[in-house]
Amino acid sequence: MRNQDISPPSSTPEEDRRNLMAPGNRFLGRVVGCNGAQATIAATAEHGETSLTSLWSVGRLISITVDQNRVVALVYAMRTASGLWTESENNGFIIDVELMGEVRRGADGVETFSTGITQYPYLGAVAHRIRVADLKRIYESKEGGSCVIGKLSQDDEIDATINIPAMLSKHFAVVGSTGVGKSTAVSLLLHKAIESDPKLRVLILDPHNEFAAAFPDHAVVVDTDTLDLPFWLMRLEEFTEVLYRGRPAVPEEVDILRELIPEAKRAFKGGDASLIRRSDRASFTADTPVPYRLADLLAGIDERIGKLEGREEKPHLRTVKIRILSAVNDPRYRFMFSSNTISDTIMETVAHIFRVPGHGRPISTFQLAGIPSEIVNSVASVLCRMAFELAMWSNGAIHMLVVCEEAHRYVPSDPSLGFFPTRQAIARIAKEGRKYGVSLGIITQRPGELDQTILSQCSTVFAMRLANDRDQDIIRSALPDGSISATSFISSIGNGEAIAFGEAISVPMRMRFSRVEQRYLPKASGTTVRQSDEKPDNIDLRDVISRMRASAEPDLGNFNQNYTQMSPAPSSPAPIEPYRPDMLPSVEPDAPAAATSSGFRPASAYAGLRNPDAPGLFATASSPVAPPRREHGMSLRESILRKPLKDGKD
Repeated sequence: MRNQDISPPSSTPEEDRRNLMAPGNRFLGRVVGCNGAQATIAATAEHGETSLTSLWSVGRLISITVDQNRVVALVYAMRTASGLWTESENNGFIIDVELMGEVRRGADGVETFSTGITQYPYLGAVAHRIRVADLKRIYESKEGGSCVIGKLSQDDEIDATINIPAMLSKHFAVVGSTGVGKSTAVSLLLHKAIESDPKLRVLILDPHNEFAAAFPDHAVVVDTDTLDLPFWLMRLEEFTEVLYRGRPAVPEEVDILRELIPEAKRAFKGGDASLIRRSDRASFTADTPVPYRLADLLAGIDERIGKLEGREEKPHLRTVKIRILSAVNDPRYRFMFSSNTISDTIMETVAHIFRVPGHGRPISTFQLAGIPSEIVNSVASVLCRMAFELAMWSNGAIHMLVVCEEAHRYVPSDPSLGFFPTRQAIARIAKEGRKYGVSLGIITQRPGELDQTILSQCSTVFAMRLANDRDQDIIRSALPDGSISATSFISSIGNGEAIAFGEAISVPMRMRFSRVEQRYLPKASGTTVRQSDEKPDNIDLRDVISRMRASAEPDLGNFNQNYTQMSPAPSSPAPIEPYRPDMLPSVEPDAPAAATSSGFRPASAYAGLRNPDAPGLFATASSPVAPPRREHGMSLRESILRKPLKDGKD
């Protein structure tokens, strides 16, 4: 609401003064109580007059004159002295205010605002409407990088400014119930951020596919159709999250992957262990972002299944193999297991997702709606981890901002929920990102369900309307001690309004975000709803069901080719052959040329499996092997187990 009875500020402070003893409602009130943090003011509305009673409305700032200074206070409660209202008689007011700071005059006559108070109000001190010049002093930003994001709710002629570098250096959060304008506010803030910092690269984790429309000129859209996120970029925990589809992993099966994935990476790099340096051999782990072929991984599993020892782990080996094949053949996972993800494409992946170089589009909207819900956490973990590492190893050349929409999904308050690597990656940005130029933007409608450690790291908060009592308590606990009452009315502020506080704002302020142009408004799925003449009665349901099933098969050319060579499926079931000695693998030391020092063989070693003339993995010995004799009263198997082999000669 504008201050209608105050003239614009002039060059001399005296012109902004008013006669404190003017008759009627111009003499607004006097202090009748003060405890250092709050004060109580008594005022009178004469003859039932209400023309100036709005001065005491909740959420407005007022001034209390103390000698040459003026203490700034925020109204957070009000009532009449009698509890009643009379139309023809005087009505006494009792107003509770919270002390916010002080406008003090220096020795040179210049007035400045400070959040500290040198002189507290005394009993009888005059309280009155705050001056427009004082409001400007309170909310003006003297640091570089400040920008206007809206207007003060108290006076729509005064700009609401924030300091962008301060907001990004220590993270920020936008909280509010659904439908209050969070996405529009985030769109405005991000537009201001990329204008302020040319080094900034923004990654938006967009679960509703709505931010693509908000940045038509500054963003690229990354979805499952344009994404190649190689499976080998994932750490072991993230990869098992994909295989188990959000269910708890089996420790024995995870141990198998931990042993065999490094071998598959070595096979991809060189094939022959003698060509790999000892240092490289030791550096490969299941978490190393080095490419490998799933065909090699499956070949290692098949090799261990075929060994005579280790019967206990064979069920786990078969289960791991089934899980891998199930994920590879799932068309929803084609962005991870396509033919493009087999080669070393980490440069292209980083350049596309994190906009390095940006080519005029520094924002990447990563649309998560098309990704299966059971692996969204795993994908978010990879992206957040890579964003931190990219900024860290660029030595400050890249400033990363990771914006998490619906952040309570990734870092819930209950430690037993969610995906631990995702929580760990986001927490690392929140705790250490400031040192390396990585910022975090948290957007949520349920701050009560968000990990409070993450929220406490957000030094700038824009609190929009919140209806839930627990959510309101969380925001109040995040406010500085001197401005807790600023959220007493957070449940009733309008759409597009917010209470902003933190490092980027000198004093907590109630403000209204600027209107965003229609073409920059976030929209569901990044587009407007298409108009169609079809109705539920005449729509082609087969087409809808086909899209629901995602019938498009993934491109698995390289994988199928390699794995088919490894173990081609026979056209018809082969007859069971009687036992023969040549069914055992050769024990000659120079037979398996493709085997590594650890006994692991890449998929190429299986190419000659069905060819008896090829020196493959199961090449027979050149010299005949005498068949074992069957002991009287024993089966052939018991005879073999009872009589150990002697250097392969008996």
